[in-house]
Amino acid sequence: MRSVHAKVLAFSTEHSLFTPGDTVVVAVSGGADSVALLDILISLSDLRLNLVVAHLNHSLRGAESDGDERFVADLAASRGLPFAGEKADVRALSIRERLSLEDAGRRARYEFFDRVATQYGARSVALAHHADDQAETLLLRLLRGAGVTGLSAMAPRRDGRFVRPLLTLSRSEIEGYLHGRGLRFRIDSSNADTAFLRNRIRHELIPHLVRFNPEISRRLAVTADLLAVDEEVLETVADEALKRTAREHSGEGVILDVAGLLREPRGVRYRIYRRAVALAMGTLRGLSYKHVLQIDGLVRSPKPNLHIPVPGGVGVVRAYGLVTFKAAGVAGIEWEDELIIEGPGCYPLPDGGEMVIDVVSPPADLVTLPSERACFDLDCAPFPWVVRGFRPGDRINPLGMTGTKKVKDIFIDEKVPRERRRLVPLVFSNSELVWVCGYRTGHHARVTEKTVCTVLAEVRTSTGIALK
Repeated sequence: MRSVHAKVLAFSTEHSLFTPGDTVVVAVSGGADSVALLDILISLSDLRLNLVVAHLNHSLRGAESDGDERFVADLAASRGLPFAGEKADVRALSIRERLSLEDAGRRARYEFFDRVATQYGARSVALAHHADDQAETLLLRLLRGAGVTGLSAMAPRRDGRFVRPLLTLSRSEIEGYLHGRGLRFRIDSSNADTAFLRNRIRHELIPHLVRFNPEISRRLAVTADLLAVDEEVLETVADEALKRTAREHSGEGVILDVAGLLREPRGVRYRIYRRAVALAMGTLRGLSYKHVLQIDGLVRSPKPNLHIPVPGGVGVVRAYGLVTFKAAGVAGIEWEDELIIEGPGCYPLPDGGEMVIDVVSPPADLVTLPSERACFDLDCAPFPWVVRGFRPGDRINPLGMTGTKKVKDIFIDEKVPRERRRLVPLVFSNSELVWVCGYRTGHHARVTEKTVCTVLAEVRTSTGIALK
């Protein structure tokens, strides 16, 4: 018994799973592993943990499920610990969300444990996964197809809150502990049902692999741990790469620089794409290797404008040198009405930015004005001005040219992404387009040596990113 306690304490200390005095929710199903977990945590008296026993009744096995709930409630009472129990209709959740029973049960459990942890102010939720579970999970994900992220399997700590102190123990060590302590536990009949892939791996595949290596479960668990260490390094690399390639990240999506992406190794690009989808949608559910390859094909394509949908309702749009990841339900900013500028002042723009108008002395050097500023001869461009978004057919007589040019052609020349074209303000005076903000000013309204009154216009974006 002392050996088991020492191993769990050393593992918990190595991975900083607990701090003395922590409130910890213990997930107890009533089965062998979770009963052992509860008993071991109680025995680690030096940690002085305040334990809360939590049990979710999945309502899948009728009277047997109800018996499990009563057993866990009685176990908590016998140890003088608070008990939090709840029933969930996992089968209905499975049908409603189109999930397997296993996935639906997992979602229901984690949501329940989160609620209990919040209710009791718990820092951690302890789960009873052990080394053999680790091996089974690695094989399960290998059979379904996974990279390093998936094959690294279960980490000692997940999502900051969920901890797995028994990953250092094998199933046989846990069974020996239960026998030595004389602990009773419940047997879940569904664990023998080989209709579930995990059960087939446990009862059929691993026994077959034992013929090749008697220590197969332990070796697979070590492999998963080594992959988890590599995963930490790769995630750090991906974080830095995302910072290098991201042009913008807001509540509306993520914009990445194509040239920057193409400088990154292929494996790093793949991780950046996954990050971008997760940031845009909040989940990676349904995203497979096939979709990642499609995104990479879009990035590497010589075509400047492409669009593909990916699972989760995310649209990936390539527009010249930028790739935008955007949730399908997020509406773009539109010019619903024309903005009337009566004279000097500060006027709000639809994207949250503003247009500032001042009457000033002519600047010494008009050529050096940044793209977000422009000067006009007020006699040639009198107020009121009308500011609106781009419409097909809009034309301007650009400064220095004798004829007119389509605004659409200007956008194409400047490689302005289609989604951003509608956000560029167009300024009109006397129905003549005098400024495509950030790109071209009109020849007729230019400042000359004969100009008496000069007006300076400036566009300030909400993001602080330059117009061009």
